[in-house]
Amino acid sequence: MKLTKYTHSCVRLDEADRSLVIDPGSFSEAATALAGADAVLITHEHPDHVDLDAVRTAAKANRDLVVKATPAVVSTLADLGDQVQPAGPGEQFELAGFSVQTFGGQHALIHTSVPMIANTAYLIDDVVYHPGDSFAVPPTPVPVLLIPSTAPWARVGEVLDFMIAMRSPLAFPIHDGIVNDLGRGIVEGHLTRIGQQYGTEFSHLDPGRSATL
Repeated sequence: MKLTKYTHSCVRLDEADRSLVIDPGSFSEAATALAGADAVLITHEHPDHVDLDAVRTAAKANRDLVVKATPAVVSTLADLGDQVQPAGPGEQFELAGFSVQTFGGQHALIHTSVPMIANTAYLIDDVVYHPGDSFAVPPTPVPVLLIPSTAPWARVGEVLDFMIAMRSPLAFPIHDGIVNDLGRGIVEGHLTRIGQQYGTEFSHLDPGRSATL
């Protein structure tokens, strides 16, 4: 499986002739990530995780494209009909030949004055875990963790605790499009150092770069 990272929280998984895109948001190169994709998973409704125009364009260009998302996103994209389907926690399904398990259910707390929304975390082929905007720890081993490294809802200590709790052998950063290189370097330095102590190899991926899993 090939994992390609795009800016912020968007990743694309390619396996043979199948491709799956997760969280093609407005901070990402969404149109590029979606080109030729067979399916899309969206963790929640925030625009940095779903570029509605880009998803609509991709779905209209490929009527076989299937989008699975939280009910709020499904409602917003209702004009796409059966191409958009709901996904919530506690589900298992197959999408474009990939096996998907769902976890979580709730976006991480930003502040008590900010309304909570739904967030679905996805485990793909029992290998790659994308938690969206959450620190939801699934009750199953995760070989490859996509870790939200910087966020308005997260302290660095919470990010580190999430990585420690997951104990994944390999981790790549997501949700890092809101900081400059100086801030990113500080956080990733901690993730690299602490990860080594708990058996996790943290690896930086620049947008557009890929890793073979």
